[in-house]
Amino acid sequence: MQMADPKIAELPSQSELVRLRADLARRIAHRVHSEGKEATDVPGMSLYRKSSPSQCTSAAYEPELIVFVQGEKCINVGGTTLVCNESTFLLTSIDLPVISQVTKASPEEPILSLMLKLEMPIVREILSQEEFHLPEAVSEARGMAVGETTVELLKASSRLLDLLDAPQDIPFLSALIQREILYRLLRGPQGKHLRAIATLGEQSNRTAKAVAWLRENYAKPLRVEELASVAQMGVSTLHHHFRSLTAMSPLQYQKQLRLHSARVRMLTDGLDAASAAFEVGYESPSQFSREYSRFFGQPPMRDINSRRLNSSAVALDSL
Repeated sequence: MQMADPKIAELPSQSELVRLRADLARRIAHRVHSEGKEATDVPGMSLYRKSSPSQCTSAAYEPELIVFVQGEKCINVGGTTLVCNESTFLLTSIDLPVISQVTKASPEEPILSLMLKLEMPIVREILSQEEFHLPEAVSEARGMAVGETTVELLKASSRLLDLLDAPQDIPFLSALIQREILYRLLRGPQGKHLRAIATLGEQSNRTAKAVAWLRENYAKPLRVEELASVAQMGVSTLHHHFRSLTAMSPLQYQKQLRLHSARVRMLTDGLDAASAAFEVGYESPSQFSREYSRFFGQPPMRDINSRRLNSSAVALDSL
C-alpha cells in the first residue's frame, strides 16, 4: 500500500490556520478602532491594535496569554529577545518587567492580538483533574515563552470573541471556553512552563512566590536571605532558579521594576527625577540617574520630555 506524502497531509491544517488567523484578525480589527489595549465584556479578555511601529518601551507583563494574528512585536526580557508574529502566541506565567517594541505594523495591516489573563487557581484545578495525566515535572521553567499557534487554540479564541455578539451567554460560556484555552496551553509544548509555576511544591512554584513577593516590595531594600526564606530554599538555589525563571538575578529584577515604575510616575504623575527616585526606593538620585541612563539610553527628564513630544508614547505599552 502506498504511503501518503506527509507534506501533502500537512497542507489542510496549514490552510485552516491561515484562514482562521485571517478571520480572527478581520474581526479584531472590526471591533478595535483606537490605538492600544481595549477591555471587553468578556472577563479577562482584551483586544489590542497598533497601526505603526513603536520605539522601545518599558512594560510590566502579568500572567497572560497573547494570541497574535497580525503584525510583529519584539519583547526583551533579561537580555533575551522574543519575536512574536502572526503565527505565534506569548505565554507569560509570572510578573515580568520587559522592554517591548512593535516592529511591524501599518494603517493597512496593524498589529492585532487577543489577550487573556491567566488565573492560576483555575490552572491548578485543571491539573488536579484525574483525567489530566500530568507529564514529568519541568526543572527549568521560564516565566515567558513563545509558542506556535494551533488550529485548536485559534478556534477557541474565535469562540471567545463570538461571545461579544451574544452577551447573554458570557456569564456561562466564557468560563468554559477559557478553561478549554488553558487546557490547550497545558497540553502543548509551552504548557510545561505554566505547569511548573502552577504545581505546588515545585521549585519553579516556590521561586514564583519569591518573584511575587519582590514584585510587591520592590521599593524596599533587597535582602536575599529574606527572599530565599519566602521561597523556602537556600540563597544559591534561589539565585539559580530565579535567573532560570526570569532571565534576571533578583537584584536585576528589582532594578528593572524600580526604573519602570519611576518612568510611569514621571510620565503620568508629573514627578521630577529625584522625587520618582525616592518613591521607588532609591536613596541616591545620582545613582538613579546613572542606572536610568544605562537602561533607557538617556537621562530621566530628557527621556520623559522626548516621550511627551510624542503623545502616543505617554501611555506606556501594557501588551
